Amino acid sequence: MKKITALEVQKRNPNRVNVHLDGEFAFGLARITAAWLKVGDGLDDAKIQRLQAEDTKERAIQQALLFLSYRARSEEEIRKNLRKHEFPEDVIEQTIERLRQDGLANDNQFARAWVENRSAFHPRSRRMLAMEMRQKGIDDETTSTALQHVDDEALAYEAALKKSNRFKDLGWLEYRKKLSGFLARRGFSYSTIRPVVTRTWNETHQNEKYFEETEDTP
Repeated sequence: MKKITALEVQKRNPNRVNVHLDGEFAFGLARITAAWLKVGDGLDDAKIQRLQAEDTKERAIQQALLFLSYRARSEEEIRKNLRKHEFPEDVIEQTIERLRQDGLANDNQFARAWVENRSAFHPRSRRMLAMEMRQKGIDDETTSTALQHVDDEALAYEAALKKSNRFKDLGWLEYRKKLSGFLARRGFSYSTIRPVVTRTWNETHQNEKYFEETEDTP
């Protein structure tokens, strides 16, 4: 049995406490974990292990909350971040479950929000959206549900509108080349790109002859 001889708030991190046993520094704890300790208390090895295990859980949840403070994350992104900080797998899964219960980890909500955000600010194809979500660890069923109402042609048109003004002074062939290339990089297929490029050309060139896209168009 060892005796607590000092409890000191860390200078660099006031949310943590240094625990001294028998006159020597022993370990650090989150203040919430150390809240019920006081100088003079005795700690056996089992109690020390429990305190350190609780501290590991608390550090994991605080790290996850910090990671989530920048933007929403998928569950797999949170796992990868916690692994990077070398938390044990069982603690990581407990952290994910706690975040789920608190409504802070939900892949269904994340996938829907990802699609909505991309569609509003950086439109891209269903195929590319699906690829992005796979990279974030979203399963196929969740991805499919999030994409069920996505219209590639509508997204391609929105993406083209954001870019077409840059090319409006170009001739048709150069306009088509540049805008088609841009849309292709956003993952849209040729069959989707063709009518969208023609539509935006006509909308920005009202005083020019209407250009009808056909298979014979150069």
